[in-house]
Amino acid sequence: RDWLYVKDHASAIRRVLEAGKPGETYNVGGWNEKPNLEIVHTVCSLLNEMSPRADGKSYAEQITYVTDRAGHDRRYAIDASKIEKELGWKPAETFETGIRKTVEWYLANTDWVSHVQNGSYREWVKKQYAI
Repeated sequence: RDWLYVKDHASAIRRVLEAGKPGETYNVGGWNEKPNLEIVHTVCSLLNEMSPRADGKSYAEQITYVTDRAGHDRRYAIDASKIEKELGWKPAETFETGIRKTVEWYLANTDWVSHVQNGSYREWVKKQYAI
């Protein structure tokens, strides 16, 4: 998978809206192709650092391995060279800085996470957007 920090994604969309040519397609990517398991281990390491478990164990000990789903794609690659060349857009964050900011955000917004987990956020979205 190609990983991109959310604010970089938003800035790419803004750049396309500001300077993109109508009818053109622009792939947005971060040049950060990484396997899912590497992402999981990175998140576990960051959690070990930022929010250690009370029992002192590593978050990686909670990883459970499962069989891949049938037809699982081995690779999702994005070529973002067109948006870079034609619109001058590049991600501001590296994978490392972006994933760190993401984990920090989730740790700082535990109320929001709780609302997602208990279903109240989904209900709020339905009410707000009449879905």
